[in-house]
Amino acid sequence: MGKPGPTPKPTALKVLEGNPGKRPLPKNEPQPGDVTRIKPPSYLPPLAKKEWKVILPQLQALGLISDLDIYGLAAYCNAYATWVDALGEIKKHGSLVMSPNGYPMPSPWIKISRDALAEMMQWLKEFGMTPAARSRVSVEAGDDEPDDLEKLFREAAGND
Repeated sequence: MGKPGPTPKPTALKVLEGNPGKRPLPKNEPQPGDVTRIKPPSYLPPLAKKEWKVILPQLQALGLISDLDIYGLAAYCNAYATWVDALGEIKKHGSLVMSPNGYPMPSPWIKISRDALAEMMQWLKEFGMTPAARSRVSVEAGDDEPDDLEKLFREAAGND
């Protein structure tokens, strides 16, 4: 049985958010290297591979992915492809289909679509890719112009 409570947030996300909880960050946390497997796994369907190529560079730019995370990314991309396929089937055949007894019933593609979307959302949260996760992330802009307080410190120190 897993630990109770919410899933811990990756340290990289905590750093990007400015460590809002002000709790000490883990000191001995493993630091996996950057992604070296740039190509999507061969077992992914074409649409999932396309999504991989869209998402991977974005996660790399934020430093939120490593080689250890590629299977999670592959699972997200596969769920995305399943979701899009299911939506296509619903669009093509409609939300209602006829049962073997001749009665209208919800299309089985609706459940497939919902399940894939739920899986996608779990992975999006894991990687910090939901609007709520992004709203909590702030990146310090590299400002070359010193602010007023910094100018005062420099003047006081005689380093103007």
